[in-house]
Amino acid sequence: MNDSDRVLTTAQAVNEALKIAGQQRNDVLLFAEGVTDPSAVYGTTAGLEKVYPANRLIEMPIAENGLCGIAIGAAMFGKRPVVSFHRVEFALLALEQIINNAAKMYYGSNGLHTAPIVIRMVIGRGWGQGPQHSQSLESLFSCIPGLKVLMPVFPADAKGMLLAAIEDNSPTIIIEHRWCHYVKGNVPGGYFKADIAKPKKLKDGHDLTLVATSFSTLEALSAGEALRAIGVQSDLFDLRVLNPLNLDEIFESFEKTGRIITVDTGHISHGIGGEVVSQVIEKKGQCMISNPVRIGLPDHPVPSSRGYIPDLYPDTKKIVIAACESLGLSDEKTSQALSHVEDRRGNLPVDIPDPAFTGPF
Repeated sequence: MNDSDRVLTTAQAVNEALKIAGQQRNDVLLFAEGVTDPSAVYGTTAGLEKVYPANRLIEMPIAENGLCGIAIGAAMFGKRPVVSFHRVEFALLALEQIINNAAKMYYGSNGLHTAPIVIRMVIGRGWGQGPQHSQSLESLFSCIPGLKVLMPVFPADAKGMLLAAIEDNSPTIIIEHRWCHYVKGNVPGGYFKADIAKPKKLKDGHDLTLVATSFSTLEALSAGEALRAIGVQSDLFDLRVLNPLNLDEIFESFEKTGRIITVDTGHISHGIGGEVVSQVIEKKGQCMISNPVRIGLPDHPVPSSRGYIPDLYPDTKKIVIAACESLGLSDEKTSQALSHVEDRRGNLPVDIPDPAFTGPF
């Protein structure tokens, strides 16, 4: 089978990367809560007990801060630990280790020590998981100097960026969205590394610059299709790398379009989109044709009840409306684009954002 015919889900791609890393490098250790649990961290750690010997596969007790400390210590002494959390909220219990030890290790030791640890965190939404398990906290980690923060969306990126992060000497946070675990795409076999330094441009256009993160990138792709149906062509960027933030290609795009919309997975206030807009206007404000637009979660906890979900999340409809307003299009044109959005969604429940989702989380 050619690589071009080799289709995996993002979860399968992550799983493959972890298996390859375990087979090729004896210094890779895996820490996880629920490696052999039936869900296997949403399928991403399934079968790893067959690849990793017992002394390199650590089933974590419910002691996140302590185990992260052990993993950081192992990294300082030549190992390459990968810590996998079922949910980003579990990592909150290890913030002291992540922020005060891992992130500052290189600077605090004047380059004598490094902490090449990878910490996988899972975010998501829907299914009644509410304020405890639907948080998207990428801004929290992205503002910490010394941490690399990655948010892959597509299977090939998920595999290649994880393998690149394992080799990188910086402590790296990889934030995976549960809904992205079901995305399918072509994934090269074997070992390869993907870029972990800058965004990826997904679509070319001249009317508008769209910048999105994580699952919101898929919403932006859908919005781009609806907008193309009415003749609007957008530059679309999957931000992918939140720290360090390299916006050179986005600056160039804004010079061309004069319009920018950012779509966060997390909250609007103090969000990644706000930082992108700030830098774009600071560097290229003279190119602005219409005001920038930020789309993201409102400033309150995510509710559990489906009754509170409508209009809460960043979605394709909001992006289309914002784009049409930015371009000054007529109500008729906007309605035409929105009809394409409705055709795709069909009768999906309000807390299931895409037909590709198959559960259970």
